[in-house]
Amino acid sequence: MTPIGHGGQVAAFLAAMGQGRLHHAWLLTGPQGVGKASFAEAGAARYLAEGTDRAPGGTGLDVAEDHPTAKLIAAGSHPDYRRLVRLPREKGNDLARNITIDQVRALQPFFAVTPGLSARRAVVIDAIDDLERPAANALLKNLEEPPADTLFLLVSHAPGRLLPTIRSRCRLLRFGPLGDADMAVALRRLLPEAPETEIAALIERGAGAPGRALRFAGLDVAGLDDALVALAREGDPTNARRVALARELSLKAAQPRYEIFLERAPAFIAAEAHRRSGEALAAAIALWEKARSIAESAVRLSLDPQTTVFELASLIAALAPSR
Repeated sequence: MTPIGHGGQVAAFLAAMGQGRLHHAWLLTGPQGVGKASFAEAGAARYLAEGTDRAPGGTGLDVAEDHPTAKLIAAGSHPDYRRLVRLPREKGNDLARNITIDQVRALQPFFAVTPGLSARRAVVIDAIDDLERPAANALLKNLEEPPADTLFLLVSHAPGRLLPTIRSRCRLLRFGPLGDADMAVALRRLLPEAPETEIAALIERGAGAPGRALRFAGLDVAGLDDALVALAREGDPTNARRVALARELSLKAAQPRYEIFLERAPAFIAAEAHRRSGEALAAAIALWEKARSIAESAVRLSLDPQTTVFELASLIAALAPSR
C-alpha cells in the first residue's frame, strides 16, 4: 500500500525503477514513525511484483490485493523477500537490543539460489541502526558486491551513526513529518473506529509521525497532559495531585500510560523552558535535566513506578509560580 504523504519519494523511486536505473540499495532516513518502514515494504512489494509475469495493478507503490506477490508477503512466505528486524528475546516480551550477525548471515543461502516467484529479490532492514557492528560489517560485503537483481531497502532513524561505508553504498531518500491533513488520513486508515476527537488529539501529539501518534491511541494522553498542565500552573501544595497521579500510573494495567508519562514529563518541562527567560529559564533547564535522568533510568533500573511518577510530578509542580 502506497504510504500517505510521501509523494515525492514515491515518484523518485518509481522513476528510477521505470527507467531501469534503480540503485541496488536505498537508505530511507527521517524521524521515527513517519512511514519509512511502510515505504520500504511497499517498495519491495512493487519491485518484486514488477519482476513477475503478471502486472502489479494499482497506482504508486500499490500491488493488487489478489496478486500473488501481495498475498505471499502478507502471509510472510514470499520466497524472494526477507525482512530483518530485532527478534523477541527468549524470556520476556521485549525485543533484542540488536539485529545480529546471525540474521545477516542467514541471508547468504537466500542470495545463493535463483529467485522463485519473481525474477528479483528484495531485503528490508528495519532499522539498519539496530545492526550490531559485526552484522553491519557482514551486510557491507553484500552492499559492496550486491547479488544480481537484489534490492536493499534500509530504514534509518539516525543515519549519522551508520558506518560511512554503508552510507556511501546507498542512494539517500529523506522523509519528513506529515502535515495535519495527511496525518488525519493516515490515522483514519489505521484507526477506522476512532472518534474524530481522538484523531484530532493524536494529530496534535504525533508531531507529524503517524507511528508515534499510534502509540498514544486509547491511552487518554489528553487527560495526562491536563494533569501536567494543572501541576505546572497551580502546583500541588497538599500533594493530592501527585499522589493521585502516582497511584493511577503505578497500576499494572497502566503500564502503557506510565511509559508515555516517562516520555512526556521531560518533554513537557522542555516546552515550558522555551517559554521562559533569565533565572526562570535556568531553573526550568535544571528541572528538565533531572526529569530526563529519572525517566531514562526508570525502565533500565526497574525503578518503582509510584515513586518515579511522584518525583517527576514534583519537578513539574516546581514550575508553578510562587504564591
